[in-house]
Amino acid sequence: MKSSWMLVAAALFALMGVLVKHLSAQFSSAELVFYRSVFGLVAIWVVIAVSHRRLLAPLATPHGWAHVWRGLSGFSALVLFFFAIAQLPLATAVTLNYTAPLFLAGLSAWWLKERHGRGLIAAVWLGFVGIVLLLQPQVDGQAWVPALAGLVSGMLAAVAYVNVKSLGKLGEPEWRVVFYFTLLSTLGGAAWMAVAGFHRPAAADWPWLAGLGVTATLAQLALTRAYHRGRTLTVGALAYTTVGFSAVYGVVLFGEHLPMLAWVGMATVAAAGILAVRASSPARADSL
Repeated sequence: MKSSWMLVAAALFALMGVLVKHLSAQFSSAELVFYRSVFGLVAIWVVIAVSHRRLLAPLATPHGWAHVWRGLSGFSALVLFFFAIAQLPLATAVTLNYTAPLFLAGLSAWWLKERHGRGLIAAVWLGFVGIVLLLQPQVDGQAWVPALAGLVSGMLAAVAYVNVKSLGKLGEPEWRVVFYFTLLSTLGGAAWMAVAGFHRPAAADWPWLAGLGVTATLAQLALTRAYHRGRTLTVGALAYTTVGFSAVYGVVLFGEHLPMLAWVGMATVAAAGILAVRASSPARADSL
């Protein structure tokens, strides 16, 4: 199934969240965005240079502005997402970011002119119910700022995903889309660090920072392939599985104890993803 690449991306994005949560004790969000991007930029550039035996020629594109808009929306979503992860339980922050499929339902219909069946729309609304159940026992009056940041990151992520889909229709390969996204995120993160300040990582920090960049880049490649080859709303619904991965990681690695209502919310979200997959037929899938 073409959309199964989203499952790979979901597992890797959840692992990236674990690394962000661990590193946020020593590094600011500005620093984490920069290191996540710069290591990813080096990794994808090496792959491009080796596979094409040329350093810069494969990066030439006639769709520069489309890459800029995808990069800006993705970078803004990343900044807000990292801030939410540092302040909220991992599963809660990830769930807020993965409200993106809810926004995708409208964006893909209006922007990409895709038609969605009632089953897919119902799945998205079921996912919304699950998100409400998840947040109700966790987000109190003192956590509304990071919660709002996480929700806005989901909206901006939806814009970025629609841009990814548009770039796919323009014929841009996955690796080029990811390269320009990581390039813009690196430049944005560096500018942010210049204003907010930074400190030199210790020797023991470098493997963690490198792992952050590598997992994020691999996840981005899998996500880009999923949105290039799968149906936008179906792939977006499968992104809900990141919530499950993050919940398990949060409990096992950070000792986060979620209330029963939160688990019910996550189960509802998972059910929404399964319903979306079953409601999507191959006849309606995008062909690129």
